[in-house]
Amino acid sequence: LPNFGTMFPFISDMLDWTSWHDECFICCGCKQPMGSQSFLSKESDVYCTPCYDEKFAKRCFSCKKPITSGGVNYQEQPWHSHCFVCSSCSKPLAGSSFTNHQNQVFCVDCYKSCVAKKCNGCQNPITGFGKGVNVVNFEGSSWHEYCFNCKRCSLSLANKRFVAKGRDVLCSDCGNKE
Repeated sequence: LPNFGTMFPFISDMLDWTSWHDECFICCGCKQPMGSQSFLSKESDVYCTPCYDEKFAKRCFSCKKPITSGGVNYQEQPWHSHCFVCSSCSKPLAGSSFTNHQNQVFCVDCYKSCVAKKCNGCQNPITGFGKGVNVVNFEGSSWHEYCFNCKRCSLSLANKRFVAKGRDVLCSDCGNKE
C-alpha cells in the first residue's frame, strides 16, 4: 500500500468529511503545510491561525495589530485591553471609570489632577463625578454648586442674586452693607 501520510479529517462549511495528505493540507494564506498546528476555516478555505488573524480579525484602533482575544470597544472602535490606556499615566482603562476630554481618555485620578477645573470655593477639582455635579460659572471662575456661598455669611448663592467684590461673591444683604 502506498504511504499517504497522516490524514486530517475535518468538517467545513462547504464540504462533508474530507481527508488530506500532509503535503496537500496547506494554509490558503501562506501556502505552508498545516502539519499538526491548529487551523480555522472560512467557507471552504482553511487558514493557519496567524493567517486567519491577519486576514479576518478586528484590528486595534491604537496599534493596528489584530485582536485575537478579548479587547474592548470604545466609540465604536476595537482596542486591545492593554492599548486602551489613560492619556496621562498609561494606566489600563478597561473595566474602570474614565472620561474623555478633547478626544483623549483619562482615568479619574488624572482627570482630577491634570484636566478638571478647580472650584473657586474649596479648590478641589470639579469632575462631574459623585456629589456636586452642578457647576456655577461666573467671570472665568467655577464653583461646585454647594460651594457657591456668600464669602461673609456662607449663605448658598445657587440660583440667587449675588454681588461680586473682587474675587469674592456675596449675598445681596452682605454686599449692600458696604
